[in-house]
Amino acid sequence: MPLTYHEHYTVEDYQQWQGDWELVQGVAYAMTPSPAVSHQRVGASITRQLGERLDACEQCEVLYEIDWYISADTVVRPDVLVICYEPEEKITKAPELIFEVISPSTARRDEQLKFELYQREGVRHYVLVYPEQKTARVYTLDGGAYRKVGDFINESTSFTLPDCQFDFDFAGIWKALR
Repeated sequence: MPLTYHEHYTVEDYQQWQGDWELVQGVAYAMTPSPAVSHQRVGASITRQLGERLDACEQCEVLYEIDWYISADTVVRPDVLVICYEPEEKITKAPELIFEVISPSTARRDEQLKFELYQREGVRHYVLVYPEQKTARVYTLDGGAYRKVGDFINESTSFTLPDCQFDFDFAGIWKALR
């Protein structure tokens, strides 16, 4: 019987690596090269709209492409996230809201691996954004499991965070695509 060997990396290993990586339960995932212009435009539009919506919510802030240190062997970099606490230099607690802008090369990881990870870690809202289809799929944590709220194209939906509630207009993010 052949032996199977799998590397298991830690955050300490991760901090020594060159380039862009994510680390999930000790498994290293190379990040794809810089996102396409459409990916960047949609991500920036999401960030801008969230920033405007959260102006009235002093406890929450939006961050773009920042590492979230989940455990000794798991670090991910969501496209856009919202936290509702005062962070240290590193994000170590679960965000309230995460947006992942889906690229063909990352779709499976975002739809399966990160979906399960974010659900397990208690991320209240998870949004998968598909620029090519101009559609966003919104999930909300309900009893420890994600419940699909719906697919949004030109509609708005409401997000409830610990100290605030706001509407997010999905039609607004597609305007960035020319």
